[in-house]
Parts: sequence; C-alpha cells; structure tokens
Amino acid sequence: MMNVNTRGTYLTSKACIPFLKKSKVGHILNLSPPLNLNPLWFKQHCAYTIAKYGMSMCVLGMAEEFRGEIAVNALWPRTAIHTAAMDMLGGSGVENQCRKVDIIADAAYSIFKRPKSFTGNFIIDENILKEEGIKNFDVYAIAPGHPLLPDFFLDEHPDAVMEEKESNDSVPEVKEEKLQLQEESQLQKQPQLQEQPQLQEKPQLQEKPQLQEQPQLQEKPQLQEQPQQREQPQLQQQPRPRQQPQPFVQSMLPQKPHFGAVEETFRIVKDSLSDEVVRATQAVYQFELSGEDGGTWFLDLKSKGGKVGHGEPSDRADVVMSMATDDFVKMFSGKLKPTMAFMSGKLKIKGNIALAIKLEKLMTQMNSRL
Repeated sequence: MMNVNTRGTYLTSKACIPFLKKSKVGHILNLSPPLNLNPLWFKQHCAYTIAKYGMSMCVLGMAEEFRGEIAVNALWPRTAIHTAAMDMLGGSGVENQCRKVDIIADAAYSIFKRPKSFTGNFIIDENILKEEGIKNFDVYAIAPGHPLLPDFFLDEHPDAVMEEKESNDSVPEVKEEKLQLQEESQLQKQPQLQEQPQLQEKPQLQEKPQLQEQPQLQEKPQLQEQPQQREQPQLQQQPRPRQQPQPFVQSMLPQKPHFGAVEETFRIVKDSLSDEVVRATQAVYQFELSGEDGGTWFLDLKSKGGKVGHGEPSDRADVVMSMATDDFVKMFSGKLKPTMAFMSGKLKIKGNIALAIKLEKLMTQMNSRL
C-alpha cells in the first residue's frame, strides 16, 4: 500500500517536477480523498487509509512548495466508479450502483484547463462539473435511476449506504420468507388477544359485587359452587389471556426463527455445493456469529463434495469471519455486500483475504437460491 500509493506518488512527482516547471500549464493531479480524520475511515483498513492520505498530504506539501510554478490538486469521486477493482470487490451486479469512468475524465479536464493559480484543492468530481453547468448526471450512470454507492472518506456513513441499498434490493431471501410467515402467525395471534374485550371488560364478573356485599350469601357454599364463579379461574387459566400481559415475550420471539434462518441458509449452501465448487475454492471457512442466537459454523470446501455444519471444522480454518447473525443471513442472500460489511466494520476477517474474496464470488452464484 505504502509503496504504490504514498511512495509511488512522491517519487513519480519528483521525477516529473523538473519537466513540469518548464511547462506553462504544469499540473499534478492525484486521485486521493480530502483529509478526513473521522476514525471510521481508519477502522478495519488503516493501512489503505494512511496510504491514500499520504497522497493527499503530497498535494498539500507540493502545492505550497511549487506555488506559481506547478498546480497540484487532488480529485476524488462522490460515488463508486465502475472499474476492474470494483468488480473484484463488489461482485456481480455492483456496476449498477456505479458511475462510468467518464465522469472522472470530464472532471480532470475541467481541472487541467484552469490556470496554475488553481492549486492545493481537494476536488469532488460532481462538484466541479456542477460549476461547469452540468445538471443531469444520469449520463454518467451505468444504470440510470438505480441508487448509487457513495465513495469512502466523504463522511457518507456506510450504515446509511447499506440501509439504502437493502431497501432497493429485490434479491429473494429464505430468511425473510420464513420470518414473515412466523411473524404473520404471531401478529394473527396478537390481535386475537387484543380483540377479546370480554376478558378486559368482564361486565358480568365486575357487576357481581352483590355476592360480596351480602354477608349471608358468603356463608352459603352453594353460591361459591355456582358454575359462573367456577368459570372465573378457567378464564384466567386460558393460555391466550396470560400471553397478553407479557410484552417481554415478544422480544424473545425472533430468536427461534432467527436461528432457523441461519440453519436454513447453511442447508441451502450445502445443497449448492459440488466437486467443481470445491476444486475452484479449496478453503475452509469458519463463521463466528454474535448475538443471542449466535454460534460457530463452518464451511469446508476442501473435503470431497464440501461440508457444512455447526461447530468448528475438523481442519484448521483458512478464513474466520465474525459478524452478527442478521448480517450473516443478509450477506449470503445478496442483500449485504461483503465488501461493504467489511469496510463498515460489520464483518471482521482473519486469515487469507484472497480466499475470502473467493467465497464472495460463491455467494453471488448462490444468491438466486437464497
């Protein structure tokens, strides 16, 4: 990271500076972000952030050092740009959330045609093109009208990005189908409890103070043995009324379907395995799922035919992924890109990153089934 980004930028600029000084419009343009010290952008990818910020610091230093001789600026996209790197990190379909490289080319042209006095700036592609009078940016979109992924370092919080993406994602998911069925059954039970005004109003039971106000009647066991009074405990012992005053039970209900969604996800993954997938992957993955329904699961893509199961794998895992159960199911169903989960801190990876990328490609193939 440091050799390519920071050191590479510095040495390339150093080699070009003598020639740029002789030019009337000498200009250095780094593709690096504005300096943003929000710790969010250092979390999980500290080396990359430092390397990119090293390029941005070259802009600050060189712009001042060569002021009047060479213009030095930085350019950064507001949204994700469709490149080969984005295909590798984002997987199939990510291009719909990106803009074409043309927007960077047009923004760079707008910068290069300005005088040397325009220096030391951190420019966002969309902003400078708006200054040029461009209002319709759909021409730069791969899929006009589709929500775009904001690029990093611009304080566009990844959680908000993923929420927007999930709300516009139409990939079917086994988990949500099962939860909806179970939640619908729960919702159907809940209104039944609320629609029983007889238990709350109990006009007949509350309107019988005469039995308590007549002392002579209290001494008569026959009144106590009346079937109406015996029905009172029967009404209280009914299971539905007793569920009504227990709101905490509702918070516990998602646990069983939640765990079932994880188990169902692994079942579908198992059905999707083949010798071809094993030969192409050759890795053992371990998943540490956090939360009340969390646990340890494994995906063995080294053994013949592949294996999945609960607990740790028999062989040492090549990659260990830690995340919440909700995010795990979303990720395997295609509603949460692993790259976005990793960059936002929702997914932590230990081990071979290259093998983790292989698993992401496998997820893309299984999305239609999940």
